Amino acid sequence: QVQLVESGGGLVQAGGSLRLSCAASGRTASNVNVGWFRQAPGKEREFVAAITRSGGITFYADSVKGRFTVSRHNAKNTVYLQMNSLKPEDTAVYYCAAGRETGTGAKYDYWGQGTQVTVSS
Repeated sequence: QVQLVESGGGLVQAGGSLRLSCAASGRTASNVNVGWFRQAPGKEREFVAAITRSGGITFYADSVKGRFTVSRHNAKNTVYLQMNSLKPEDTAVYYCAAGRETGTGAKYDYWGQGTQVTVSS
């Protein structure tokens, strides 16, 4: 079992930055691939970014490439999502997820509770 807790969300103006954190705990917390997803009101959940267990490979949705960066600190069992040049359309609840699969189409076994990101214009 892996437990995930997101933090770092908030309200920011367009063009600003936020860094989300995903803290993992549990027996295999340091041995899982992690993904970030978001869900805006009235929309389906969408993939944002992912990182392999070693941190050596990352994946991004086209909509965030060049603006978001996913990284991890395995000693702290924490994965980060640095979000720069934020746009109002980035407003959503952001979730981290963990599992054995990786890549843009991976299915994850464990999910956090989400953190709200609101970007004002």
